[in-house]
This record gives sequence, structure tokens and C-alpha cells, in this order.
Amino acid sequence: MSSKLIYNGIVLTMDEQNRVYKPGYVYMEHDVIKEVGEWSADGSLNHLLDQASFAYNAEGKAVIPGIVNSHTHLFQTFMRGVSDHLPLAQWLREIIWPLSLAMEPEDFYLAALVGCIENLKSGATYVMDHHYIHTSLDNDAGVLRAMAESGIRGHLARGGADLTLEPRLRETEEQIFTQTEKLLETWEGAASGRIRIALGPLNLYGCSRGYLERAARFSANHKLISHVHVAETSGQIDNTMERFGLRNLELLNEVGLLGEHTHVVHGIWLDDGELEAINAKRASVVHCPVSNMYLASGVARVPEMQRMGINVALGTDGPGSNNCQDNLEVLKFTACLHKVNGMDSTLLPPMDVLRMATINGARAMGRSADLGSLEPGKQADLVTIDMQKAHISPVHRASSAIVYNANGNDVDLVMTGGSIVVEGGRCVLVDEREVLDRAQARVDALRSKLAARYPIFAAVE
Repeated sequence: MSSKLIYNGIVLTMDEQNRVYKPGYVYMEHDVIKEVGEWSADGSLNHLLDQASFAYNAEGKAVIPGIVNSHTHLFQTFMRGVSDHLPLAQWLREIIWPLSLAMEPEDFYLAALVGCIENLKSGATYVMDHHYIHTSLDNDAGVLRAMAESGIRGHLARGGADLTLEPRLRETEEQIFTQTEKLLETWEGAASGRIRIALGPLNLYGCSRGYLERAARFSANHKLISHVHVAETSGQIDNTMERFGLRNLELLNEVGLLGEHTHVVHGIWLDDGELEAINAKRASVVHCPVSNMYLASGVARVPEMQRMGINVALGTDGPGSNNCQDNLEVLKFTACLHKVNGMDSTLLPPMDVLRMATINGARAMGRSADLGSLEPGKQADLVTIDMQKAHISPVHRASSAIVYNANGNDVDLVMTGGSIVVEGGRCVLVDEREVLDRAQARVDALRSKLAARYPIFAAVE
């Protein structure tokens, strides 16, 4: 029997009672957690040590459920740091669209593989990738191949827009839904069930009403998550008001896209009625605090959402507007942003933030029954964080140290479904150095290609 034991660490279960075992242990058989509890030094649990094929002494480390990065754009690893001073619309027009159009299918694979490595090494065992660049039919497959090879749980929201301002990225409804059907046939449940497909209408200003209505029917018929950028900027509200006389969330609701399996990504410029509608339909909000600050888009009403009982998950957003995907870094930004925005230091205590990153993310994915917490019967997705670092230790409360002190460089071990994918802080299924060297070479070539037309790509500091 393949069994693994993580013992002698501080185990934060993120169960309903937020139980913490200090020291604690997690015992797994195959891909499932069998036992979680207090670790005893008296030898009474030595039988678990004897029968485990892999035993990991987590002394000085915290053990948490795998983090769910509920929103990113993996292809944007090729775009991080090109420019750090543009608002959303100009950023899209001058950075994202030109580089996206220049990328080749192998670039999307490499970019996604870099992104998967980055996510795993910062504690994310599950990533929702909103992929909307379909210049080749091979682009999606490249992203999904990267997910499969890295060992991460990957959910690809197949993006699409029929009215986007960049005409070369527009697709017809038939293209969008035909290709989504093909992805479902080929990839849904691949890599031993780690790969999933969702529907991702890009936003509400780049999509026609007809497309959105068809997307609602398609998602319902196929029982898919609908993952949509909503109310990210005030200008997006103006757009749907001018076109339909409806705010973003009102339009989403009216076309039938708001429901239990809907991800309202960002949700910054929502009014009281829209929050009530989200709560009534049991949709989830995906909060991306670093991106929202980076692009100066605004501050989502997260504390109010929590008080209402809305499920709020966390995302890094794409590396083009973060500029990294450090999932532990996002925890601190989440807490600090809302404290200063509300001028209330009591907002978002550490355990609340950790729940957003773990069990709330699992709930958004429809996976709270088998992911998001360390409990018997759940999938063995877990992360260990080294707390014996000068920027973390000494530790009073593990939850506080994780949220306010730790970063991705402190992750030591990562498991998905009982399989080790990061050990000693290194990904074990891919050659990191080789991947990064190939990615850098391709980015250098793309910059040279674009520099004549877009001087920002030629700029070197």
C-alpha cells in the first residue's frame, strides 16, 4: 500500500472549526487523507511511521491544505514587467494584445509551464486559468499539456469574446462553442482527473448579448463553471449601461449567467443590489487584490461580501498585472488592503484570509467535498511551509505567520492527490532551469520582433 505521513508540524486543517494541531500529523493512503490529529511523542503513533512508505518530519513547519488560485492568465508569464504604469485599457492595447498576437503555440506551452511551476512553488495545488488567446487551435492544448506535466490541478476556463476591441482576437459564437466542445471531449478529466474545463466569456463589454445568452445555456447543459471578468473598472459599468441600460452584474443575471457555478472575477464596482443578487444566486466572487492595486482599478467590497455570506475566493490574476503569482504574498495583500481601505485594523483576521485561499476556493470550484481542508476522506492536497526563517520566526500564531510573514520561497513540500510535486522547494516533475532558459530565449526573440512597432518592448533600464 502506498501511504504517506506528514508529522510533527503545525497542522492547520481549515475544517469547519478551524482546528489546529500543534504538533499534528496527516496520514494518507494513495490519494486520500485517512487520519488527521495530534502527533504524540510517546510512541503511540509509531505504527504510522512504520507502515508509511514516505514519512516527512514537519518539525518547524506549518502544514496547510493546497491553495486554490482561483483566477490567473498563465500565458502572461511572458508579459510580466513590460510596463508597470498603465491603466487597464491602455495596458491591454499596448502590452497584452501585441505580445499575445506575436506568440506562437509553443510559447503558450512554455509560458503556462513557467506559471504552473510558479504556482506550485508558492503553495497552489489548483489553478483556474482564464485563457482567451486563440490565434491557434494548439494554444489551449499547450496550456493544458503544461498543467498535466507539472502535476498541478488545472481548470481551464475557455475564454472568448465576439466584440473585443482587438479584432484579431475576436471569435464567432460557432468557433467558441465548437472549440469548447472539443476541449471537453479531449481534456475533461485528463491527467487522472486533474484537468477540468470551464466556460470563460472574457468580460461583459467584449461580448454580445446573444453570445452571453448562449453561454448561459451551454454552461447549464454541460454543468460547467462560468468564469467571467465583471465590474473590474468603472468604465466597464458605463459600457453596459450605454448598451443595455444595465450594470455589469445586472446583465450577467439577466442573460442567465449568474448562478451557483458562476465566478464573478474582480467584482469591484458592484452596488448593493448586485451584491444581494450574488448572494441570492450563491455565486462566488474571485478577489485579486494585487492586480486591482497594480492597475488602480479599485477596491472590492470584500468585508461586506463576507458579512453577507458570499463565498469569496482569492486569485493572483495574470503575471501581466501582478507581476508574479506568489499565492502566499496574496494573503498579506488581501488583509492589508481591506484594513487600510476600511480604516479598520480588525478586518480580515488571518484565519479568514486562509479560508479564502483554501476552502473558499475549493467551494468556488465545486470541490469543497473533496478539497480545501485537511480532513479524512478528502484528497491529499497539502503544502508545508518552513517557519524556521529569520523573516518568520519566532512564531506566536501559525496563521498570522503564514499570512503576514511567509512567501512562496518558504514552501518546502507540495502534494497533489498524494503525489509529491514539490520537494525541498523544487518542482520534481519538470526541469525548472531548462524551462526557464527556453522561456527567456523566446521572450527575448519576441521583444526583438515587436520593438520596431512598439518601443516599450525595446526599453531597457
